[in-house]
Amino acid sequence: MNYKIAVCDDSEADRRYIANLAAGWAARAGHTVQIASFASAESFLFHYAEENDYDILLLDIEMGAMDGVTMAKKLRQENESVQIIFITGYSDYISEGYEVAALHYLMKPVREEKFCSVLDRAAQRLSRNEKVLHFESGGEMLRVPVYQIRYADVSGNYVTVHAGLDVTVKMTLGELARQLDERFYRVGRSAIVNLTQISRVTKTDIYLSDGSVIPLPRGAYDGVNRAIINMR
Repeated sequence: MNYKIAVCDDSEADRRYIANLAAGWAARAGHTVQIASFASAESFLFHYAEENDYDILLLDIEMGAMDGVTMAKKLRQENESVQIIFITGYSDYISEGYEVAALHYLMKPVREEKFCSVLDRAAQRLSRNEKVLHFESGGEMLRVPVYQIRYADVSGNYVTVHAGLDVTVKMTLGELARQLDERFYRVGRSAIVNLTQISRVTKTDIYLSDGSVIPLPRGAYDGVNRAIINMR
């Protein structure tokens, strides 16, 4: 596979080290990679405006005017598939990964074995993102990439799939669930949610990064949180 990777860190030594690790991972795994390095969040976003096809982002958190978490939030507004891996010397930011669906946090100094394991997971997720579902609705066949599905809910004999565009089809929630993967969790009898889209979970509701709110059935809170932890 061919992957485009960005390394964003205000330390030149760390940028060089991480880029070398990424090149080594690709060579051993049989992948080809394009690796670009950036000294600030601002320089990456300026470049990203012209080239927005990065697959993996290796992102330092503690940078200058704009920190890595703020940058990741801006990126997520338009790109749901890029794999974000935070690299940090502190554990204080881990809870903020919820909001940007970060794949992992790597603590500095980064160990090569752990680094390669995380990139393997990123590659697996990217390969899953290629899966597409086809739905017949309104006399036409609609193509919906799985990674774009935020959630699905049921009303009577119909399921509405909420993706880039909402699609309502005659099927059961169970039939849809069988076509999805481990990113998705069934919330009671009425909804399926993409775990990577969750920004917050309370005892009564699931909040998604797009602002959608899904009611949480009584007793389902612990199950949702376990599913999120097990996915990471």
